[in-house]
Amino acid sequence: MTGETVTESVWDYPRPPRVEPVSSHIEVAHAGATLVSTNASVRVLETSHPPTYYLPMSDFTEGVLVPVDGNTFCEFKGVASYFDLVVGDQRIERAAWTYENPSPGFESLTGRVALYASRVDECRVGDDDVIPQEGDFYGGWITRNIEGPFKGAPGTRGW
Repeated sequence: MTGETVTESVWDYPRPPRVEPVSSHIEVAHAGATLVSTNASVRVLETSHPPTYYLPMSDFTEGVLVPVDGNTFCEFKGVASYFDLVVGDQRIERAAWTYENPSPGFESLTGRVALYASRVDECRVGDDDVIPQEGDFYGGWITRNIEGPFKGAPGTRGW
């Protein structure tokens, strides 16, 4: 199936979530600067959510990730720590997160960072421009091969 796009429904994703490697090149840019460019990411797939991409912390431009206080807890992945993104003189608060000591089964998230596509100018997965998942709680990235409906929009949090 060379050149053919395989469509994925988020309703076929598992619960509990699954982590899988990503072969596509990923790039994130903001205010004219590349924040990260990598070929070594993983994505988390969970029922009703677009994939969340976790990018190697070591591939981010130096100084972009600034740790901030406060944590949240995911029943599957464990305790998340947050970062502000600093690009030039602009600070984007709590726009990225990591699991420093993820729960069993999610060890491949160690040393990786996810970010809200809605908080930066551009995220790309391969040749696809990312559409941010609606809402302020989830960090899913929607590409042309991902089908919903997606959790995250107003009124969907209880799904």
